[in-house]
Amino acid sequence: MKIDLTGKTALVTGGSGQLGRVMCLTLAQCGADVVVHFHRNAQEAERVVQAIRALGRRSMAVQADVTVKAEVDAMKTLIEAEMGPVDIMVNNAVIQYRWTRVLEQPLEDYDSQYRSCILHNVLMAQAFVPGMVERGHGRVIGINTECAMQNDPGQGAYVAGKRGMDGVLRVLAKEVGEHQITVNQVAPGWTISEDHPESEASLGYREKVPMKRRGTDQDIANLVAFLASDLAGFITGQYISVSGGNVMPTI
Repeated sequence: MKIDLTGKTALVTGGSGQLGRVMCLTLAQCGADVVVHFHRNAQEAERVVQAIRALGRRSMAVQADVTVKAEVDAMKTLIEAEMGPVDIMVNNAVIQYRWTRVLEQPLEDYDSQYRSCILHNVLMAQAFVPGMVERGHGRVIGINTECAMQNDPGQGAYVAGKRGMDGVLRVLAKEVGEHQITVNQVAPGWTISEDHPESEASLGYREKVPMKRRGTDQDIANLVAFLASDLAGFITGQYISVSGGNVMPTI
């Protein structure tokens, strides 16, 4: 038994970012052709594209602001013209901002998280899921966060956006399940990546984690690949934590 995505086309938003680039490469290693979305970092997106092509898979980079309907629709047109329909959609992009307490957080930060966590998922679903419905198969994977369960000081705007995203994707899972489309969420903990290496500053965090370590970007990508595959064909509407047990969704 193995994860085999041969013949599938995947789209990863924020594919040039710290977690996105590993997701893109992992999906390609499983046999998928991969579209690497980026907003500003064209150079890194092209680097990921070249790495995917070196694996023998088709790939392209596409630029868009995924919080703007016209840009998402234009992206869809470009992708389908060059790569064909999207079978696997990974909504990973998010707007970064400076965290502070609710009473001090600028209102524009709440707006940015609404747009990049909620509106992003809605616009991508409206653009790409109808085609999945027509084909009777598809995978939607949203990248959430352990913070949505922690609700720690300073996380207010991020948690607001991600919890709203959770609601939208759970509803979507019920609305499109009959068409054999699964909708799930991967919720990373504080993850080691190229941009966020292990450090002494994370010692306190590691001590709270049952497994006494931070996860890696590959840990996240592995779950994304599984959920994208036929092996996960009867799993939908789920929020799955990849945090070493730091948060534990309950029944």
